[in-house]
Parts: sequence; structure tokens; C-alpha cells
Amino acid sequence: MSSPVHRGRRLRRTPGLRALSRETRLAPEQLVAPLFVCLGERVREPIPSMPGHARLSPDLAAREAAELAELGVGSVILFGIPSEKNAEGTGAWDPNGPVPQAIRRIKAGTPALNVWADVCLCEYTDHGHCGVLRGDEVDNDATLPLLARASVACARAGADVIAPSDMMDGRVAAIRAALDDSGFEQTVIVSYAVKYASAFYGPFRDAAGSTPQFGDRRSYQMDPPNVREAIREALADVGEGADMVMVKPGLPYLDVIRAVRERVDVPVAAYQVSGEFAMLHAAAERGWIDLPRAMMETSIALRRAGADILITYFARELATTLGGATATAVLAETLR
Repeated sequence: MSSPVHRGRRLRRTPGLRALSRETRLAPEQLVAPLFVCLGERVREPIPSMPGHARLSPDLAAREAAELAELGVGSVILFGIPSEKNAEGTGAWDPNGPVPQAIRRIKAGTPALNVWADVCLCEYTDHGHCGVLRGDEVDNDATLPLLARASVACARAGADVIAPSDMMDGRVAAIRAALDDSGFEQTVIVSYAVKYASAFYGPFRDAAGSTPQFGDRRSYQMDPPNVREAIREALADVGEGADMVMVKPGLPYLDVIRAVRERVDVPVAAYQVSGEFAMLHAAAERGWIDLPRAMMETSIALRRAGADILITYFARELATTLGGATATAVLAETLR
């Protein structure tokens, strides 16, 4: 009996050989950690649907950011939880709001850490929609100057990155113009270019108090069956001045990540959203999956699909596991 010509198992035989031939790698600096920021001092309110996460006051958010930076995490992204809301979401551009306060505290303590400011009105409006209303409809064009105003407020506080998540048409161009006119030509824009109307946002909306009071967001967030539309959205945002684009959620849309990666020349981020995080935790609590392995495997899947940057609620755990190195050695131990 002749021996096989192809022996793929040769390169799988030992952890060292598997590491040597590994195609996809993950490093802490590619991670972005989401932080929920509220007003006050020494405030930590655990979020039941998101184990290990809490609403933090700016002082504790700065401490958390410093610890993440020490682990090698490259960026944090901030979501604000105001004490008051109104129809226009004016708290989104309040210089003393939770996000600008947190930006200033983080940059003062950890200046090298990249600080992203999520820009949207949903956390700040009393109706929970991502823009101002005209009747029961979100008024796209009336929302643009408000998003631009919020972006400038965050840039003025010291944000390195503005990340508009509202899905209004033309918002990237409006924000770029406002930032440039205000002297923030170097501030990066990472657009949520491809954001689907997904069932996986529930824990986030619980954490941020941003559930719409009526209707839903399907008139402005994308329809899940569509991928060609995702390409149009990504190319449009790049054309308006986006420095990077994002696909959200992550795991249910691996094919979309790949399609976007193949059509744009800017970095692509994937957001492993709250529902994905909570789902893995819930299965692990029931003993159905091994959480550390599932965390690593899903993260690598997003990278393998084409994401250069990974926004994930697992950022602390991933960075701790990675130990400040690439996944070369870690996956050998985690997945063997």
C-alpha cells in the first residue's frame, strides 16, 4: 500500500508547527473595548445581561481604560448614558456630558490610548431613535448638523476617533466638514457604514437605555438579507471621507465582512456585538460550550473574514489571554 503524497497533518503535529503555519493572527492592539459611561463619581452599575461589564462614571472609566492599555488593548470606544433626555438629544454635544468628561479623564491618564467616541442620538433622545423626528419618521437631513455638533464636542474633548453609528445618509460628509472647519482635520472618522437592523443588540440597549419608545430602526438600519447594499454603503462612506469602515454585527455577517474587505482600501472593523457576547456567556453558564475557546475561535473568525480591527466586549479577556503577544503561541494552547 503506497503512502499518501499529501500529509497535511505534518504541519498540525505540534503546537510549534501549528503556530508556525498559522494564517490568521490576533494581537491586543487590534482590539477596541466598549465602555458605557454615566455621570457621577465612583459609580459602577453592573449590567446583568453583559457579565463583567458595568456603567462607569468618568473616573472609573479612566481607570478601566488605563488597565486595558496596560494589557495592550489599542483602543476604547465610549457610549454615553446621560442623566436627562429630550426630543433633540442635546446631551450628545454637552461638553460636560459623560463622554466628553470621560475622554478628558482617559487622555489625561493614558494619552497613548486611542479613544473612540460613538456618535449617535439614540442614547440622548427621549424617544430612543437615532435622529430627530418629524412626526413618526426620523428626519435624516435635520439630524446631520446635530451629529456634526456632537462630533466636534467629542473631538474638542480629545477624542482620537469619531464613530458615527446613526446610519443617516450623508453623515460622514457632514461630520468631516464640521471637524475640518473646527480645526480637527486630523481626527479620524470610523463610520458604522454597514449596520444591520439586528436582533443581537438587546443587551446593549438595556445597558444604554436606548430602546426606541415606538416602532423600530428598520427604516434606517440595513435589511439583513442584503450584501450588495453593504458594498454601496461602505463605498459611499469612503467617498465622503471615512478613514475606516465598520460592519456590525460580526458573526452573523462574516460574508459581508469579506465582501466589504474585498471592495474598500481602508481598514475594516467588525463589531462583535452585545448579543453575541451574551449568547456565548449564556451557553457557557449552562455548560454547553467552553467559553475561553469560543471567545478565541469567534474572534479569529472575524479576523479571518477580513476584519483588521475587532470591537468586542471580550477585549479584556482576549488581551489577558494573548498576554501582550500575537495569537501565535496562545492559539496553540487554547485550541489544541
